[in-house]
Amino acid sequence: MGQGAIDGVVARLDAHLVALRRDFHRYPELAGKEVGTSRIVAHLLRFAGLEVRTDVGGHGVVAVLKGARPGRTVAYRADMDAVPETGIIPKGAEPAHACGHDIHTTVGVGVAQTLAQLRERLSGTVVFFFQPGEEALVGARAMIEARVLQDYRPEEIHALHCGPFPVGQFAVTPGSGLPGQDEAVIEMSGPDAFASAERLAAEIKKLSTVAFPETPADLEKMVADVQTADGPLARFVVVRAGAVKDPGTGKVTVPVSYRCWPEERYTEVRAAIQRLAKPHDGAVVKFAKEPFPAMVCPEADARELGRHLRRRFGADAVTVMHAAFPFNGEDFALFLDKIPGTYTFLGVRPPGAVITKGYPHYGAFDPDERAIGVGVRAMAGWLVERAKG
Repeated sequence: MGQGAIDGVVARLDAHLVALRRDFHRYPELAGKEVGTSRIVAHLLRFAGLEVRTDVGGHGVVAVLKGARPGRTVAYRADMDAVPETGIIPKGAEPAHACGHDIHTTVGVGVAQTLAQLRERLSGTVVFFFQPGEEALVGARAMIEARVLQDYRPEEIHALHCGPFPVGQFAVTPGSGLPGQDEAVIEMSGPDAFASAERLAAEIKKLSTVAFPETPADLEKMVADVQTADGPLARFVVVRAGAVKDPGTGKVTVPVSYRCWPEERYTEVRAAIQRLAKPHDGAVVKFAKEPFPAMVCPEADARELGRHLRRRFGADAVTVMHAAFPFNGEDFALFLDKIPGTYTFLGVRPPGAVITKGYPHYGAFDPDERAIGVGVRAMAGWLVERAKG
């Protein structure tokens, strides 16, 4: 199946997909509450002729498209939930699709609709996972525990995520991805517990090697740094810590959360936190049972995707991420822990716009909707190639 056939179908679907994204955007639904979004997804995919299963791991939707020709089984994942107001920078007034999941869901629907129209030329089977609860880092685990990988047996899985790159450009992630997260609570005691907690929190925050970006120029530098081999983000630690006193019980704690790269550094950072807490009388450090894992993308698959996209969209359409964005995580990590695949950033930054227009989680986030058709064309073509084997 040639890219031209895919492009022709996507061109006919384009206006419908833009309208669909705007509908999702108008009615954002938080993690665990994706009722309307999942209902629309299921309806559209049934209408397209896919086998659809609902309420998977919460409000997840699984849809199966079987090609007319033999081949492999591959999966595509799209997340559906919106960002809570506390996850928007600066804090928003209400939940919103500030991370681009409305675009992710729309692209997933568009890929399914496109390939359904080309089913007679499709080899293999494509399984679509429309995932709830990504913002809360619970949806991927819930779908995996619902046995989607055992029931559908995909050999690999793929995903796109909106990114602060020019619209029409992709950033592939060979050997990189996104960091996981570790957490701890340090219980303090003694007559000066709160003052001691403040000092300890300040000491722990000094473990950070990367400052949170405060300006568009800072964001521009970070985007440049992730595209730099052996650059300043090849290794990093980012830490949040603060002193908290419960007004009811008077209990004083220091909640700590941090991300690091590579993920093997969790052991090193845990040891540093223990070392810093030790001189504070009565400090008791309690870590999470285990850190949430980093998302590390297989190098060979990402490089092959890069070659595929360059052939289809031109050499300038692809950049390579050599490092991870320090302040973002992704529960797609749990899928990649089970089977290989790719995770690619889809450029959504409008031409000439300030970077926050294309940077997820910012209140100014306003992605260029032309990215929808680009994403559908790219992922439909890629899944055709992977299912063919």
